[in-house]
Amino acid sequence: MSYSSVPILTARDLTLSFGTLRALESVSLEVHPGEVLAIVGESGSGKTTLLNTLYGVLAPGAGEVHFGENGKLDRCVQTLPRQQLRHLHRSAWGYVHQNPRDALRMEITAGGNIVERLMAAGEKHYGTLREKALFWLQKVEIDPKRIDDLPGTFSGGMQQRLQIARTLISHPYLLFMDEPTSGLDVSVQAGLLDLLRNLVSEQRMAVILVTHDLAVARLLAGRIAVMQRGRIIETGVTDQVLDDPQHPYTQLLVSSVLPA
Repeated sequence: MSYSSVPILTARDLTLSFGTLRALESVSLEVHPGEVLAIVGESGSGKTTLLNTLYGVLAPGAGEVHFGENGKLDRCVQTLPRQQLRHLHRSAWGYVHQNPRDALRMEITAGGNIVERLMAAGEKHYGTLREKALFWLQKVEIDPKRIDDLPGTFSGGMQQRLQIARTLISHPYLLFMDEPTSGLDVSVQAGLLDLLRNLVSEQRMAVILVTHDLAVARLLAGRIAVMQRGRIIETGVTDQVLDDPQHPYTQLLVSSVLPA
């Protein structure tokens, strides 16, 4: 699949330490409209730290993240006023957490969760909100009759689908995903991955996907970046990197998941 040659987000020389621990070391990357970039590596390699730095939740000690649309990378995440960053997170960007409970409001209904981003953007008409909630419940393959149920009555896989509906209802152009299928049963994972692949293609979003699962990266991502000890040590087209890894760490990572 081909992508625009002009990125919508770039990171240059990101460095971040927690005390004496260097979590990120001179990390640079770029993301293009419509592509899925997977960030893979072992636990503790810095994947989620990088994702949260790109998203603006963590501030790097050095380096910057620039973003924009229509070929203009004219805004910097690190210097964006807090109110503007919050608006960006509620509209043009989306974040799918590993644990859906980190995103869902457990005390309000499934429908209320789904439309919260629309309400924050100013939509107040009850009929319109309920219609959109019903539409997105169907979109993520949840029975629309459950619109008034609380998220706590849903299974883990259904909560993840509800989080996805809540996030995508505002049609973000850039989606951040942190281990979206981790902890789910294999059969539930398969259904959720098919759903994500279809929605990403249909919505034409760019996606930054953090995963430790190379099979998930192969299924969803066109390009892959391999992290080790806070550094990106190999990057390229997903199939090429996984089928013919060049860095010794990537070779070890790939061989560790191959059947004996």
